[in-house]
Amino acid sequence: MIPAHFPSQFANHLWQSTAVVAAAWLLAFALRKNHARARYWIWLAASLKFLLPFSLLVAMGSMLQSSITVQIPQQNLSAVVERVSQPFPSIQVVDMTAAAAPIHHLDFLPVALLVLWASGAIVVAFAWWRGWRQTQLSVLNAKPLAIPAEIPVLTASSLHEPGVFGIVRPALLLPEGIIDRLTGEQLDAIIAHEMCHVRRRDNLTFALHMVVQTLFWFHPLVWFIKARLLEERERACDEAVLLAGNQAHIYAEGILNVCKFYVEGPVACVSGVSGADLKKRIVSIMTRQVARRLDLGRKALLAAAGSLAIALPVVFGFVHVVQTHAQAQAVDVPANLPKFEVATIKPSKGESGLIGLMLTPDGMNITGVSAQMMIRQAFGVEDDRIIGAPGWIKSDRWDIQAKVAPEDVTAFRNVPRDDRFAMLLPLLEDRYHLKYHHETRELPLYELVVAKGGPKLTKSADDPRDAPGPPENKAGAPPVAPGGPGAPGGPGGPGGPPRKRMMMMHPGSLESEGVPLSLLAHQLAFILGHTVQDKTGLTGNYDFKLHFTPEDGPPMGAPAADDGKPAEDAPPLFTALQEQLGLKLESTKASIDVIVIDHIDLPTPN
Repeated sequence: MIPAHFPSQFANHLWQSTAVVAAAWLLAFALRKNHARARYWIWLAASLKFLLPFSLLVAMGSMLQSSITVQIPQQNLSAVVERVSQPFPSIQVVDMTAAAAPIHHLDFLPVALLVLWASGAIVVAFAWWRGWRQTQLSVLNAKPLAIPAEIPVLTASSLHEPGVFGIVRPALLLPEGIIDRLTGEQLDAIIAHEMCHVRRRDNLTFALHMVVQTLFWFHPLVWFIKARLLEERERACDEAVLLAGNQAHIYAEGILNVCKFYVEGPVACVSGVSGADLKKRIVSIMTRQVARRLDLGRKALLAAAGSLAIALPVVFGFVHVVQTHAQAQAVDVPANLPKFEVATIKPSKGESGLIGLMLTPDGMNITGVSAQMMIRQAFGVEDDRIIGAPGWIKSDRWDIQAKVAPEDVTAFRNVPRDDRFAMLLPLLEDRYHLKYHHETRELPLYELVVAKGGPKLTKSADDPRDAPGPPENKAGAPPVAPGGPGAPGGPGGPGGPPRKRMMMMHPGSLESEGVPLSLLAHQLAFILGHTVQDKTGLTGNYDFKLHFTPEDGPPMGAPAADDGKPAEDAPPLFTALQEQLGLKLESTKASIDVIVIDHIDLPTPN
């Protein structure tokens, strides 16, 4: 299965590699009058960048954060670097529709693209293998030739030009009859050219590019790099042959004779004589264009470019993690919030699947909850905003009893309900070893708006006992029984005596008394698995009943609605919202804060 965020990560990698190729072209242009070997290594580095995602270097910078403490008050530079280096935000591959249907994953396109890529890679790899195999058969049938050289010299009945075959134990393969077609001086110059390939390890370096070209065959700049590598490696050897004292016109005549009687080798990693623009090469050889050595300024330019290419991602990773962790520490846990002194965590033995969360005067009693639910409650976000977590945090369920210290009971009772859920975060960090950071990503979401015709809601009667700013339930939180310990208006809650204020959710129904629509948005998000933002503009508290058919069909023994209509015949959620509440959900995308899980462990039961 393709990870949800792989497409955007892969697109960012291609963008970064393309930017490196553009920088390589600028460097090569700046060094156009210098030795060709410098330009060859520049293009090779651009090729190898395709095999090295910057995300690995960013991860190295992130690892430094755990061992180095530093204060970085400004994050403007980090944000700019992130936007430039990662222009494609991480999004989930989903099909968002405004129809009366939930969100469904679109699996066909990623599979089709994967098959297309694999087919292209197989074709390119087969072409390379076929050329290599042809040359290998020629070497196996070749005979030794008594010509002095740095490596063994063989001769074979082939029409291919002279070339160096092999990487670990290279051999010079000459076609039969070449001694009769070239003069002794021309042959010496050609052999000198081939020995230059051996000393430069051109077969090895070009084999690395062949790997890049096989994996990224669809990227046109990879083929552009191949042409530049062939051109610069031949020019580098031409320069070396002339610097060794060979006469230019004899060397040029030798190359022309080879091209006249023989064809180019079948595979580029068997270094030969031809390649690149032959006319340009001959003109360069005959005019004996002298390539300048790299001066101090150009050496500094190359060193700076190489250092920046490696150092910038590492520094960005370090700065980004420090900033996001500092932001998390500043935002996630309210100041002066008491912590749970003791917490008992045990695997849940309940088989009914029921979830319970009760606020007690000195803590919480939680039953049948997963770590995913605790993270969702602690941060007040939906499931789609929790990224990178292992699968067990949704499946494994726990029973937890947590209490604050006796001296913190009074302070705990005065903590608003939302902030009490935030107290789960230190518990997760201590017992689950949770490590995380914040990121801003573009995600699909829904907006809850008023439908045409206006809302069909009953506003709750004003209750003089309501305290200002009534606390709200969190996304997907299990309903707390009205008047229960810690419930709004109940023992331990603000506002005095119990009052009606609740939302109950069952499969196929939502019932509320005296709750704001922001809580309805949270519960809809829990059902849909995607963030729902309240855009109705309606304030106050409402009473309503919503009956709908869940995505997986009506539950067995579903109760009938108030009008006597069986719940099995209830409309889908989207339709029910419009018909029964006068509200609708509109799909959109937005850049929102997400929680990226860096590490989490199973807790040790106690």
